[in-house]
Amino acid sequence: MAWKLHNAMWPGLVGKEEGSAEPPISLDRMLELTVGSDVGGKTFDGVDMFLFHPHLDIDAGEDDVRRLADKIAALGLKIGSVVAPIWEGTVGGSSMGDADARARFVLAVKKACRYTKILRDHGVRDYGSIRIDSAGGVEDWSKDPVAGTKLIAETFKESARVAADYDEVLVAEGEICWAGMHSWKDMLDLLEEVGMPDQLGFQADLAHTYLYLLGYNAEQHTLLSEPYSDDEFWAAYKTMTDQLRPWTYDFHVAQNDGTVHGTGAHDKTGRHCKADDPNGRLDIVKCAGYWLLDDAGNPRPEIKHLCWDGCMFPNEDLEKQETWNTILGVMQDVNTAHGKA
Repeated sequence: MAWKLHNAMWPGLVGKEEGSAEPPISLDRMLELTVGSDVGGKTFDGVDMFLFHPHLDIDAGEDDVRRLADKIAALGLKIGSVVAPIWEGTVGGSSMGDADARARFVLAVKKACRYTKILRDHGVRDYGSIRIDSAGGVEDWSKDPVAGTKLIAETFKESARVAADYDEVLVAEGEICWAGMHSWKDMLDLLEEVGMPDQLGFQADLAHTYLYLLGYNAEQHTLLSEPYSDDEFWAAYKTMTDQLRPWTYDFHVAQNDGTVHGTGAHDKTGRHCKADDPNGRLDIVKCAGYWLLDDAGNPRPEIKHLCWDGCMFPNEDLEKQETWNTILGVMQDVNTAHGKA
């Protein structure tokens, strides 16, 4: 199989604020850059999207959603995975907050499911998941980790039951900034506490999971200490991916330079780098294989498409067409190496 290759639209929003030096980039512009990419006569197959303002209105009527779907389909693109607006200040609230916050979290998932059903009925979306995280801070969780994880798991279970009603699957993206998801071990514990592998899995991002190895925000779960050798890196990488790969249904190709970065409300996370960043720590193609292939070396059927995540790229880089051409080329390399393209 050859995986479909998608570009994420939310890098035009995450860490961007109106009136700042890095203002949001419109959905139309992100689509234009996506369609404008070309490597060997091939471009992206689709886009993954954030279901909220300023890119779109999650409460839009069905006719408006279908018009958006028409526009994206007319560009020759599919819509794959989407991000539910589960954070405070959007629709949702913390998954380990009070009853009202948790109810808003579940409501955000339900609204996302309504939206994706319209997209699926339209025909522009026939694969992909709905992405969530705990929408809570590590510091609050650390006050009582056991109770915090159990509360997050209960919110996730309720959300997964809602998703099941719409024939959707949720994926939790582990990042060092999210409560109960901030280390590979805490992420695994949370997935097992939820215990609904057919309805809630893991979204692996190469940039974020690299910091899992280094133990940011969870020193006790460090698998790799600097300086390290290549042999030490791959041994640590295998330990992590052996645990999380069976839960992984969605995958982000990315690069990381080993530093922590964040802006705005998204205050601490792994730095995403350009695909050809000279400070990039990852052999992107080789790392991808650890997530995408089963123990026999075959592509895992749970994963239908790959998405590049360029969160917090400077607008100067996002606006350059060559940035996206380089990314597309690396993603094609992943397909050639592992997807039997």
